[in-house]
Amino acid sequence: MSTKQYTEGRIDGQIAELELIRVEKRNAMSDGLMAEIEAFYAGLPADVRVIILHGRGGHFCSGLDLAEHVSRSAEAGVHHSRNWHRVMDLIQLGGKVTVSAMTGAVIGGGLELATATHVRIAEPSVIFQLPEGRRGIFVGGGATVRVGRILGADRMVEMMLTGRKYGAEEGLRLGLAHYSVGEGEALPLARELAAKIAENAPMSNYFMVQALTRIADMPRAEGLFTESLAAALVQTTPDAEEGLKAFLEKRMPKFR
Repeated sequence: MSTKQYTEGRIDGQIAELELIRVEKRNAMSDGLMAEIEAFYAGLPADVRVIILHGRGGHFCSGLDLAEHVSRSAEAGVHHSRNWHRVMDLIQLGGKVTVSAMTGAVIGGGLELATATHVRIAEPSVIFQLPEGRRGIFVGGGATVRVGRILGADRMVEMMLTGRKYGAEEGLRLGLAHYSVGEGEALPLARELAAKIAENAPMSNYFMVQALTRIADMPRAEGLFTESLAAALVQTTPDAEEGLKAFLEKRMPKFR
């Protein structure tokens, strides 16, 4: 498979951008696209702190490319789904922060991809949808966990049964987006937020990405204990000392 067939990546210091470029397919998901996403994240230099994820041609990602959908045995289907889970986990829990600038279709696997990111920005053209139920299939890229824990199981059931679509403002209200902006404003805001996040202490960012989602899955007592461990570890870093010193000296901190 040739490289850069489905994505285009670039790195500028601590910030990287990954653009989905299957314009003719509205950036539909395929095994080739997932492989390129995985390769990009796995190959990032250590000093990259934030990734901006967006789609070319007016769409973020229109979901599974049904033209490439093939009949699989149950065994092959499980392995295929688990591979997508692995790539989504690399985005969400790999230790770096991802900001998604969303336009147009954020559908099916595209919504699964978006909800693996940490900060989501939606333009007015955005359509959030899980149409699998109307196509005789079922989600397999992590929606039951990632989308379900944002919307709640009850609302997700209705969304899948009816093929319901949500726009940017509705998505903001429901938590599918964190920001709703005007046309052409998602990517500039993503770059602004990425620069701000990159200025944070790296260990603080790391624990926010790694710990908070896991703590949300834990019983109360275990979550509080894990919080204590995280707080104790982060406060031993030189950046924690610098942050406190900068606060007392009424200046901006200079983290590593």
